[in-house]
Amino acid sequence: MQSEFNYQIEKEMLNSLIKSPKEFEHRHPSDIAKVLKEIYHQEGRETFIGYLRNIPDEFLGESLLELPEYLKDEALEELSVEQLVEVVDELDSDDAADLVQDIAELDSQKEQEILSNLDDQDARDIKTLQGYNEDEAGSLMQTELFSAKLDEKVGDSIKRLKELKSKTGLDNIYLVFLIDEFGFLIGYVPLEDVITFDFDKTYREYLKKHYKQVRYLKATSSVDEVVKYFEDYDLVVLPIVDNEGHLIGRVTSDDIYDIIKERATEQIYKMAGVDEDSEDERDVAIITKKRATWLLINLFTAIAASFVIGLFDTTIQSYVALAILMPIVASMGGNAGTQTLTVMVRQLALQEINWSEAKQAINREVLVSILNGIIFAIVMGTIAYFWFSDYKLGIVIGLAMVINLLFAGLFGSIIPLILRKIGIDPAVASSVLLTTVTDIVGFFAFLGLAKIILI
Repeated sequence: MQSEFNYQIEKEMLNSLIKSPKEFEHRHPSDIAKVLKEIYHQEGRETFIGYLRNIPDEFLGESLLELPEYLKDEALEELSVEQLVEVVDELDSDDAADLVQDIAELDSQKEQEILSNLDDQDARDIKTLQGYNEDEAGSLMQTELFSAKLDEKVGDSIKRLKELKSKTGLDNIYLVFLIDEFGFLIGYVPLEDVITFDFDKTYREYLKKHYKQVRYLKATSSVDEVVKYFEDYDLVVLPIVDNEGHLIGRVTSDDIYDIIKERATEQIYKMAGVDEDSEDERDVAIITKKRATWLLINLFTAIAASFVIGLFDTTIQSYVALAILMPIVASMGGNAGTQTLTVMVRQLALQEINWSEAKQAINREVLVSILNGIIFAIVMGTIAYFWFSDYKLGIVIGLAMVINLLFAGLFGSIIPLILRKIGIDPAVASSVLLTTVTDIVGFFAFLGLAKIILI
């Protein structure tokens, strides 16, 4: 169980760290970011910026990346070019590229000044990473890695690794990537195996078949492929090569965790008709405008459902019990459809279903909906009979329940597939369309059957 956040204690901790900067090594950047966020809300912007300026540059960058977007933007606007140069210089190449990109979106002139003051190699690495599209593997990779040539002695490579760690802070080394004299990726050896080798022998002497079965992707591969590789093969690091096969970088699992979290958050927002970017805004007017767009769409769908009810106004007046039971049918259809919709959208997002499997998935969801429809038709029909002492009313709501749940399962599975086929994100529009279907079908089936059977 997560301990409760105590602002005063955490603030004192941060003050203590600032007095003894080396102690920052023992605190995770997300912990620092949490305190900074609370300082902003408790004591205001100026105090927040003051703390940022007192955190050592080598630890500040990772903490900035852990801040919410609106706070990170304020920090990047206020911090000087000189300090940001030092901050960027301390980051791994992938994080440095992300931070510089954030700066570019706020102030392109500031970005150029920072790049011009960085070491030439660091600036080139950042520009190279920025050159990849955000949906390409290259945008995730870091150029820092550890590799060894086949004819290099194991002991020499370990000595070189020690020097790299002490001079450059190279971290998260799980594998030694093996390359030939031209830099082509040949294989890898886990570091836990390397330490058992005879240090006087070369890697070539230990190159076994399974060491050559390395999984890798090109820098131009899609981010979806990268995520799938990590999920399918339980990877902690994935080497990245250029189009010719030269080893140029690696993607580590921490970046994949971030992507999975971001995508899960994005899906939740979209299913609710909320714009993720607007939720990072502090401006109430912007948030209101974004949400109002979807509420307006929902208003028109609600009017459509009400129009259907209006077609049977005389029926409802003749049989008041219909007004009491009518919301139950629509609600059950909506909930059943949402269950199907959630499953389908998730499978599409994770690429767990393709078009050849779509028919099978639709049949399965329809069958489940029919079975649930029958079960709850019996339950609700019985309740309606004892509630209003009318077996015909029980038959009406029972049949309406089966019909609406059938349509809920059918359209809950079909709508996301159709939207994906025509290039629309299923998470964005599916719920609005499905709610319209289940409301209209539920009301029409229930009131239509009532007019036929009861009146």
